[in-house]
Order: sequence, then structure tokens, then C-alpha cells
Amino acid sequence: MGGVSNATPPSLPSADRPEVAALLREALLAASFTADGLLDLLGAPAYAALARSETVPALRATRGDTPLETLVRLFLLQQPAPHARVAEFLPVHACVESGWLAPAGPDEVAATVDVRPYGGPDGEDWFIVSDLGCAVGGAGGSANGGRQADAAVVLGVGGASTTLAGITVRKPVAAALDLGTGSGIQALHAAQHATRVTATDLNPRALHITALSLALSGAPAADLREGSLFEPLRDDETYDLIVSNPPFVISPGARLTYRDGGMGGDDLCRSVVQGAGERLNEGGFAQFLANWQHVEGEDWQDRIRSWVPRGCDAWIVQREVQDVTQYAELWLRDAGDHRGDQADYQARYDAWLDEFEARKVKAVGFGWITLRRTAAAEPVVTVEEWPHPVEQPLGDTVLAHFARLDHLRTHDDAALLAGRFRLAAEVVQEQVGLPGAEDPEHVVLRQHRGMRRATKVDTVGAGFAGVCDGSLSAGRILDAIAQLVGEDPVSLRDRTPAQIRLLVEQGFLEPAE
Repeated sequence: MGGVSNATPPSLPSADRPEVAALLREALLAASFTADGLLDLLGAPAYAALARSETVPALRATRGDTPLETLVRLFLLQQPAPHARVAEFLPVHACVESGWLAPAGPDEVAATVDVRPYGGPDGEDWFIVSDLGCAVGGAGGSANGGRQADAAVVLGVGGASTTLAGITVRKPVAAALDLGTGSGIQALHAAQHATRVTATDLNPRALHITALSLALSGAPAADLREGSLFEPLRDDETYDLIVSNPPFVISPGARLTYRDGGMGGDDLCRSVVQGAGERLNEGGFAQFLANWQHVEGEDWQDRIRSWVPRGCDAWIVQREVQDVTQYAELWLRDAGDHRGDQADYQARYDAWLDEFEARKVKAVGFGWITLRRTAAAEPVVTVEEWPHPVEQPLGDTVLAHFARLDHLRTHDDAALLAGRFRLAAEVVQEQVGLPGAEDPEHVVLRQHRGMRRATKVDTVGAGFAGVCDGSLSAGRILDAIAQLVGEDPVSLRDRTPAQIRLLVEQGFLEPAE
């Protein structure tokens, strides 16, 4: 879905009329034009189809004449509506005058932007504005009917947007920065817990749409800066939170502003991560989505570790890996190239593979990067691959990860054994073995929340975790286990701290202090 190539995107509503946005918001809420209202009206299948940019089920579900059905057709399905009918529940004159609606023939009006209800984390009713036909961000969300997306179009909320919003640490902060704000979804989230929000984007149209999303959602205005990434910032500006869903696609050239970084390979993502270090206040977090190259003869983990700026702890999670053909096809489809001339499509496909071949890239990884500014003498960088399902939101899980890291960093083995631990909530123990066997082949601890990890433990590890309720020190528990299994307690104390550290690091055990 998206605008027509080589054509200027349509004009946008005025961002200088907050009173009109407030009136429109009030009218939308009165008609139950909310995430819950849409689900009730459309039903789960049609609602889910709408999130995939499939409109036929929603069109069939809105054949009536209620205010909500009319609003869905008007703002989500881009269908004109009778002027007289819309005027019964929307401030039509003000909306036309300020550009939210436009005349469509003598007796009808049409929306100039897509307005999509979005439910906030605490039940807030928000609205995300995007260009017509571009409400769904991500692959497949920017092309329509064989037409290529215009470079300046602004997409709405896609899977990447909600993933980043879900993993972001949510604690009160003085200043937050949203790099490459797009339709403003990250800035909108940040406005709920940051005193001041700054948002940057190379595309002035994106900044305009961010202002509209914030105003229509009833959120405070952000400090909007035009320019690439950190460039619009003053030298002395620092933040407690930095978030970015940058144009991370590794592509030959920079056709589409919303996705193509315009730098070679994964240099844009590297620049974003490296540049965040000096912009973070002590204890501040920077969180990104990114792509990185898997280069022949190079360990991808070493590559991504080299991006981490000095003075920062890091937790990097690779969620997915695609070979270069899958990756090229994904993003060629995102731009709608597969719907156009096949010779052009094949030429573009060739250009992508030529670029990867020249860089010796065999695959592309996708994942999350979290930095935290630290004064510790030796920052800790954790890089892992975890393609398995997780439970969003993960902001508290991320915060807890770094809290446990601090505990482990400040406790040597002796202090660890003197400490007390609790088994984390929602952790269960599974015994795996042949039916009828006297002893299990192995024991697995499994989390049912957060990262939903699973890890094998030996009988000592399983027994230790099972007893941890915060009342006894780790050393006393090990002494009791040693006596039970007939092992030397000194030997057991010597070899177990490494296993305890791993269980704490991965969130199976939590310090009880």
C-alpha cells in the first residue's frame, strides 16, 4: 500500500490547529472509534485482516450506517462518505478547513490521512496518523495495486514498531529521544513517562505526522527536529532514554526514506548504536531495532560487539536470520516491485544480490539492541540468539536483566554464596527421561513469562533452585545438598557459583536482598 511513485503525496492536515484535533478526538471517542470499539464492530478475523492490510472483511462488516461504521470506512478504508451524514457526528467544517477531510464531489467528503485507533499500554485510547494506504508498517505495508511507494510516504504502526515499544524500559525520565520518529508511535509512548520528548526525522512529512498523532491522542507536543538521526541535536544535549526503529534495511541505494538508511551495508545501524553512547546520561537506556550482516569468515557476534560504545553495558538479542535471497525478496515485495514489470523486478533483485556478493554477505540478522550507560570499570556485553516466542511487553524484563547484571558484577563468589535468592515467579521444573526410568535423563527449568527461557540443570542445580525462597544463603543450601548426596561441601561450593551466576543472569533466580 502507499502513494504513487513520482507523485507528490497529498497535503496533510494543519499541525497548528490543536483545537480542531481536540474536537476530532472527542468526536472519535464518542463514536467508540477505538481499538476496543473496532474489535467489537469488526470481529477478530476482520480486525486481524485489517492489520495485514486486507480490507475486504472490514468493508463487509461496515455495510451499515452507524457513526462507527462510517468512520471506519472514512479513515481506515479510504471510502468517501456523505457530507450530511458525517456532519451528524464530526465537526466537518472545522475538519475540512484544517485539512483532516477534503471534499469528494458535491455531496461527499474523504479523509486526507489514515487515522488508526491504537490502544496504549494502560488502556489509553490513542490514534496513529499515517499516509493514506500506509497504516500498516513493515513488509508489504507500503505498496498497492502494482504501484511503487513514494519515497516520502509515512507508514503507520507495524510489527517492528510494536516490538520496539514493547521492549522499551518504561520508567519516569526527564528527557527522551526518538530517532527517526516516523508516525510518532515511540514518541507517543515516551510522552507518558518522560518530562521532555525530542523526536528527529530526515523526512519533514514524518515530523508533521508525528505532531498530528500526538495531538489527536491528547499527548503533549514533542520537540520536533528535522535532520538525520543525531544531527539535529546540540553538542551538549543528553538523554535518559533513546529509542529508534531506524531505516535499518540493508539495500543497494536509498529508494525509500522510511526503510533504507542510505549508507553501505549495516553502517547506519552501527552509526546509530555507536552514536548513542555519548548522548546517554548515567544509567540511561538506548534501545534499537537493527539489521546486521553475517559476513563470510566473520563471527556475527564479534561484529555486533564492536558496535557497542565505550562506557555502556549492552544486551543484544538476535531474533531472526534470513539468507540473502529471502531478505532481498522480503524488501522487494515491501516496495511492491513484484507487482510491476518483471524485467525491472529481476534487475532490482540482481542488484541486491550483487551488493551482498560484493560485501561477502551470506545472511542478515535482525534483533534488539539495548545499551545502558554505566560508570563500571568493566562494562558487560551480552550477545545471544533467541528466536523463540517471548511475552511482550518486555520493558520490565529488560530492566530486571540489567539489575541482575549489577548484582553479579558487584558480588564475587564468596559474596554470591553468602547471598540469598528466590526462584523467579512462573518458573517450573520439568524432568525428561524414558518412561519408568528411576532417574530423569535431565532436568529443565522453564520460564512461562518474559523471555520464556529454558535451561538444563544437573540434580544439584535443580535441588538448589527448588529450595531458593529467600530464607537461606546459597552457601547453606549447598552445604545441605552436599550432606544429602554425600559430596564434599568445599568441592561443591567451589564448582557451583558459575551455575548460580548463569541462573541469575538468565532470570531463573533473583537476588532476595
